[in-house]
Amino acid sequence: MPYLHRTPGPQAHAIPRDARATHSSGRSFEQLRQECLQEGTLFEDADFPASNASLFYSERPQVPFVWKRPGEIVKNPEFILGGATRTDICQGELGDCWLLAAIASLTLNQKALARVIPQDQSFGPDYAGIFHFQFWQHSEWLDVVIDDRLPTFRDRLVFLHSADHNEFWSALLEKAYAKLNGSYEALKGGSAIEAMEDFTGGVAETFLTREAPENFYEILDKALKRGSLLGCSIDTRSAAESEARTPFGLIKGHAYTVTGIDQVKFRGQEVQLIRVRNPWGQVEWNGSWSDRMAFRDFKAHFDRVEICNLTPDALEEDALHKWEVTVHQGSWVRGSTAGGCRNFLDTFWTNPQIKLSLTETDEGQKECTFLVALMQKDRRKLKRFGADVLTIGYAIYQCPDKDEHLDRDFFRYHASQAKSKMFINLREVSDRFKLPPGEYILIPSTFEPHQEADFCLRIFSEKKAVARDLDGNVDIDLPEPPKPTPAGQETEEERQFRALFERVAGEDMAVSAEELEYVLNAVLQKKKDIKFKKLSLISCKNIISLMDTSGNGKLEFGEFKVFWDKLKQWTNLFLRFDADKSGTMSSYELRVALKAAGFQLSSHLLQLIVLRYADEELQLDFDDFLNCLVRLENASRVFQALSTKNKEFIHLNINEFINLTMNI
Repeated sequence: MPYLHRTPGPQAHAIPRDARATHSSGRSFEQLRQECLQEGTLFEDADFPASNASLFYSERPQVPFVWKRPGEIVKNPEFILGGATRTDICQGELGDCWLLAAIASLTLNQKALARVIPQDQSFGPDYAGIFHFQFWQHSEWLDVVIDDRLPTFRDRLVFLHSADHNEFWSALLEKAYAKLNGSYEALKGGSAIEAMEDFTGGVAETFLTREAPENFYEILDKALKRGSLLGCSIDTRSAAESEARTPFGLIKGHAYTVTGIDQVKFRGQEVQLIRVRNPWGQVEWNGSWSDRMAFRDFKAHFDRVEICNLTPDALEEDALHKWEVTVHQGSWVRGSTAGGCRNFLDTFWTNPQIKLSLTETDEGQKECTFLVALMQKDRRKLKRFGADVLTIGYAIYQCPDKDEHLDRDFFRYHASQAKSKMFINLREVSDRFKLPPGEYILIPSTFEPHQEADFCLRIFSEKKAVARDLDGNVDIDLPEPPKPTPAGQETEEERQFRALFERVAGEDMAVSAEELEYVLNAVLQKKKDIKFKKLSLISCKNIISLMDTSGNGKLEFGEFKVFWDKLKQWTNLFLRFDADKSGTMSSYELRVALKAAGFQLSSHLLQLIVLRYADEELQLDFDDFLNCLVRLENASRVFQALSTKNKEFIHLNINEFINLTMNI
């Protein structure tokens, strides 16, 4: 029988504000809880059901797990017993020591802990089998609701649990984090800094102990005093070394938590000590100072320390600063904006470009300090679909005196002013920079081209900095079509063209969509230097819609001539941007080809066009290119006509309007 607590409980605390409800029902935690209390039922979360689908995606449990509520496991369950502390965290059968290390570090910061674990829940009078936790994701806080059914085997929790079997906050927190990432299995393997950022929205910095500055001890001391979350680990050189035990009782490839730092006097000398916790709760350092470790031993045996700062303040400085932050959400899309790093010059320029204006120097300095943190989104959640963490980084260039997306030639002849220390396969790459005031272009990218992911780019600056996306919506200056040459001034070529028109048009001296389809396919299929399949009747109707000024649904000679001139221009454009002379155009060249044709589109619209018209090899045949141009011109002319006549009615910009009218 599920446990229902009836004795009076503590007063409910205020719920942390500004967290977005994420349950599929659209209702908040409190609304769902009240609904259950009114109906006398215990909450069951359909978004994260008590089934194998929530456990694993690539395997089946080796033993039959049974999902049970805490009241079915122990007689008197407690949410938090005697405060949430690092000793409440014991690892189960899941390889998520990195998460446990982050949770242990979280318990050292009570303010951050209260944000992640709202205090308005317990097994008291308002218990309804529902709990919630709050996590930071890509610049916003999310409120994640779960039911309290937990996987067990022989009445014991299988995964994370507390040393006190009556306490359940840590097990429920792990479940909420598993839901956030899609499953328990998705939590296998990771870096403590990832969860630390999700618990705080903070900024990560990584130190290699062998390259750490001389004041490394002071840096760690200051970090702990500021409430930063700290983790450490020992690198492995091969998969065989993972979780191997060293002679000193330490585990390689394992995530530890730094929980304290101090100095003591020993035999008349000051000795620096550091306290490190293993989430396993066993297998401990067996060198000098036992549970505590001499700092020199720490630097000798651990390879890296990860610090999650709640603000970007440099730990080498004493002053606290008020930081300005700018956030950009973007995507690398195969075929349009997934250009790879500078090693791939032909596509690098197609990556998203963010213009950064540094206008104010630091106090008493000649340079501007800023920090750039680039995070790839949802890779852990996408594990079940075969996605890996991509190798990412960024470069910063001095901005030329123009306000548009920079092309390939710029990067051919200009070096970067700054860049991330390395391209690395971590969720987030962050670095601190100092540059003179001025305007810069920041280019986030994957290392290899054609790799897709969404990203969140955060720019922190001590003084106000202005950053904006160069790929945003821009106006399109669409040239008017040329007028046909009067009959008496025609050249020999034009007279031959008129004869062709008269032969195709027939007695009514106008070309229908069917007649246009015949003549275009006959002419274009004879061209050996372009790859051409066949224009459809629908495409020809679109052409007539574009060029028909008389409204009779056909092309008269003047209209047909204007279109034929356009066709020649577009054919020449296509050949110009067919770099390898294959008869097709790379989708990465489409941006400049469209710009040369009079269109400068947002990255979002360009991505949609590539998805619509490019093939699996990211190539466009001429008929795809022609269809794209015709539909763009049609949409642009309609927009210009409407906006001229109804200036107060049209509220969309041209890119948004094209997106709608092209129906892509």
